[in-house]
Parts: sequence; structure tokens; C-alpha cells
Amino acid sequence: MKKLLLCLGLIALFACGMLVGANTFGQPQTVLHVITVKFKADSTPAQQQAALDGVRKMAAEVPGIKNVWLKKIKVQPADFSTVIAMEFESKAAFDAYTNSPAHKAWEAVYLPIREQSTTHDVTN
Repeated sequence: MKKLLLCLGLIALFACGMLVGANTFGQPQTVLHVITVKFKADSTPAQQQAALDGVRKMAAEVPGIKNVWLKKIKVQPADFSTVIAMEFESKAAFDAYTNSPAHKAWEAVYLPIREQSTTHDVTN
């Protein structure tokens, strides 16, 4: 009987350890907008930095932008040099950003030096 109780206790302890150690994750309803960029060969580092700084400025002015990411770790394809990611609080905020004056102002800096880009938008 003691062995049975000991075995049950060890099984319960193991199960509790598995539950505590289990990875948890969320599935937020925010929208991620990810842009990979290949700048024109004749664009300068100062122009490219101005485009990235413009993302920060735009994020401060556009309602609904929660977060931005501007430091690349890895970008594909290999000849693309930059990645920009923005998190919007909702699909409505994402939709409103497209025609906002701040977005239009940023495009005036960004589009003349952009050779090519890909965009990915994702939510749950």
C-alpha cells in the first residue's frame, strides 16, 4: 500500500512539473505588418536611415500603432537589406494607417529610395 501511494505521489509530482514547465503562448488579435526592403543601389545610408527614422515618427502620429521593430536579424532574400515591422491594435487601425497623412509623408521619403519590397500582413 505504501509503495502504491508513493508511486501515485511521484506520478502526481511529475504531472505537476509537466504543467508548470509547459510553454504557454497567446494568439493576439493585433495585426502585424512586415515589410522587407531592397533599397536602390544609389541610395545613401543617410537616406535609408531617414526612412527608418520616419517609421518612428509615423508610429508616434498614427493612432493604433502599438509597436515597431527596425533592427534586422535576418532578411530574405539575401539582397534585401532591411526589415520593418509594425504592430497595429486592430484591423481597423491598420486600414486607417494606409491613407493617414503621416503615412503619406513617410512614403515621400521612403518610396524614392526603395527599389523593391515585399509586404506581409498577419493576424489571428
